[in-house]
Amino acid sequence: MKKQLTELQNYLSQNGYDAAYVSNPTDINYFTGFYSEPEERILALLVFPDKDPFIFAPQLEVEAAKKAGWDKDVFGYLDHENPFELMAGHIKDAAGTPAKWSIEKDDLSVDKLESIKSQFPDAVFPGNLSRYMENAKLIKTDEEIEKLKAAGAEADYAFEVAFNAIKEGRTEQEIVAEIEYAMMKKGVMHMSFDTIVQAGANAANPHGGPEKNALVPNELVLFDLGTIHDGYISDASRTVAFGKPDEKSLDIYKVDLEANLAAMDAAKPGITAAELDKVARDIITKAGYGEYFIHRLGHGMGTSEHEFPSIMEGNNMVLKPGMCFSIEPGIYIPHVAGVRIEDCVYITEDGCEPFTHTSKELKYID
Repeated sequence: MKKQLTELQNYLSQNGYDAAYVSNPTDINYFTGFYSEPEERILALLVFPDKDPFIFAPQLEVEAAKKAGWDKDVFGYLDHENPFELMAGHIKDAAGTPAKWSIEKDDLSVDKLESIKSQFPDAVFPGNLSRYMENAKLIKTDEEIEKLKAAGAEADYAFEVAFNAIKEGRTEQEIVAEIEYAMMKKGVMHMSFDTIVQAGANAANPHGGPEKNALVPNELVLFDLGTIHDGYISDASRTVAFGKPDEKSLDIYKVDLEANLAAMDAAKPGITAAELDKVARDIITKAGYGEYFIHRLGHGMGTSEHEFPSIMEGNNMVLKPGMCFSIEPGIYIPHVAGVRIEDCVYITEDGCEPFTHTSKELKYID
């Protein structure tokens, strides 16, 4: 059984929990090697302190779970059946009637929790497995780091494709299509999130997306992308110049790059998340753009693109070797331009190393 599952069983035993209900598909994959997005169907991993765990899944996913390398039981259900009634039967066969549960409170819907309660009316659910998962995934192993490096190499290739796709008259959406098609031809069938290409003023919307805007010369173009490699993701941003942008846009880029490089240099064991955020934020604020840096400096990453911890003001967590997170200062001036320069990094014994290596010096594309 995977080390991660043994550690989860120890957590249950030490806290007096009789069962853990893992419902987040990414976390199920973390423990089992099996990933599926069940949509409206029920997918769960049931773990007990001293009994074998099992996967409960739609019948159409049972063979896929076994093929993924899971060597414990997989129980399925058909669409017309009551999944929670069937699941309860398997739980009782495996571990009796659990009285005290730990659940992923950040993930499990009220409706699903009520369905579990209907099968175990005397049970209580005090444990928040979501908080356990944050800490369990916080320090990556050497094996996890290698998978993240491989995902980073795929992202670097995607940037190469992206920059070559820039042509006058081509839309943001067309460039996204070219990037993702090239990645599929390379065997990368899933990006870690929807690929972002934003040109000119559209890039000033940090949570916007690609539109039917046709690229025109003399604007900055922002790319934000990542891939999934063996369950682990990459996430990186680059901004390039198409033609010769105006001096304001170039100044925004210069300041944002300085903030990114300073934060990369400061990221090391012993600094807090809040202090690291301040390193980048102070540079941007001193340059007069503080009001336009409107998000945290970074977020944790690993099996998903947003994990624990947040690199932001107010988070006094001390950084330690093996922690992985993004460093992504951004400056977004409405109706003018937007710049974001991002690498995900891992903390080493004396600094940090990025997973992506595409140059951050401003690239001019004719």
